[in-house]
Amino acid sequence: MQDTVWIVTVVLMASAAGIFLWVATTAENGAEDSGPLVASLYRLRPWLFALALVVIIVSNYKALTALPYVSRPGIGPVQAVNVLGEQWSWTITPDHVEAGRPVEFHVSSKDVNHGFAIYDERLRIVAQTQAMPHYVNVLRYTFTEPGTYRILCLEYCGSNHHAMATEITVVAAGVQPGEAR
Repeated sequence: MQDTVWIVTVVLMASAAGIFLWVATTAENGAEDSGPLVASLYRLRPWLFALALVVIIVSNYKALTALPYVSRPGIGPVQAVNVLGEQWSWTITPDHVEAGRPVEFHVSSKDVNHGFAIYDERLRIVAQTQAMPHYVNVLRYTFTEPGTYRILCLEYCGSNHHAMATEITVVAAGVQPGEAR
């Protein structure tokens, strides 16, 4: 997906640059002096500019609303989870959330900086932020799949950094932790 967005962005930027270059180079010349094709294209300039503007606005809207920290109405109330890091453990309250509903992690630290990272069952990072003393970072994420997610520290925090791990359980909607469905 990232490669597609990159290619589309480059093509749109090159197109916009080409249009602006064409406008800049032909602005001083009268359209009537350049021939019938240029004269007809010259009349289309306002429409081409409006089309470019619409494409830019729509593509930016689509891209920005797909970001994970943009709130989406109608998906239920936010689940708040408090996270406190300290050498060499995490305290997470509550330790379970529902899949499909947004979660707001309030992440802080008691002592030094820690890297709060959430890993899926295949140990791929799904979300991360910094846990810092005297500051609360808010990380918003919506888990799409139930399961057990690992929380590991990404910031070297001392000699037992490698053991700084815990888990959070994501249950299907309407299911309590430990309950079969």
